[in-house]
Amino acid sequence: MTSLIFAAALAFTPADAAIAYSNAVKIVRDCTPRDPGTVRGGIAAYRILDLASAAGANARLDRFSAATPRGTRRFVNVVAEFVANPTCDWAVVVSHYDTKAGVDCPGANDGASTSGLLTGLANALSDRPFRRGNMMLVWTDGEECFKSYSANDGLHGSRHAAARLRESGRKVRAVVCVDMLGDRDLHVSVPANGTASLAEAALRATARAGLGRLVSRSDMIVKDDHQPFLDLGFPAIDLIDFSYGPGNSWWHTKEDTPDKISAESLQQAGSLVLALLDELFP
Repeated sequence: MTSLIFAAALAFTPADAAIAYSNAVKIVRDCTPRDPGTVRGGIAAYRILDLASAAGANARLDRFSAATPRGTRRFVNVVAEFVANPTCDWAVVVSHYDTKAGVDCPGANDGASTSGLLTGLANALSDRPFRRGNMMLVWTDGEECFKSYSANDGLHGSRHAAARLRESGRKVRAVVCVDMLGDRDLHVSVPANGTASLAEAALRATARAGLGRLVSRSDMIVKDDHQPFLDLGFPAIDLIDFSYGPGNSWWHTKEDTPDKISAESLQQAGSLVLALLDELFP
């Protein structure tokens, strides 16, 4: 008689979503503005570090400096790892936590929502360990540009994280950037600048998680934290809701407040990410 062992499906529970939402709201409340080098930016990094560590991750701050149009700035990424087996492939999930400098924007959806989402994912991975691969969660600093995206403006944290990952020599199966996924009226796009096979896997994951038509592919090119990983040869995609408010009118404004995001949307986003991992690590 032959016995079959099936890998248990990953689950992002309402409790995980409640943690994600609560932490997103607290980041806005206590850590705004949080653009690079600010006091509240530093508070946000330490808070995220504490949350990831409390979830049982091997968590650390990764500090670095980089040239910007406003001179050299100091940045802080937060990196949390859940290691199943050092020989296994890695999946990397990335969210930025910074706000756009010089703009009155609380960044509830753009930055805080998916930073909270990653804390919910850390809780899920702590309670229900993922044994089929190694997981890295990265909260990046300096995603927002000061003037316009260029080699020395914006995506600072992800460029640094991608370079460090390449130096490590780890085998990476996927890098998934999540951005603006707390929107109460959630619809997730997968921009054209991404790895096609991962985009297809994201569509299958949507069906796997019973999320209907939550996700669609887009012909947009979006400059987001997945791009530096793509540039260094890693398979990567962006999961983003780039329709935030009428005509995207709440983006980068004072209207980006916690009342515009929801635990329900974060549960859908978390379920999508974990279903995608099930697709990628059968």
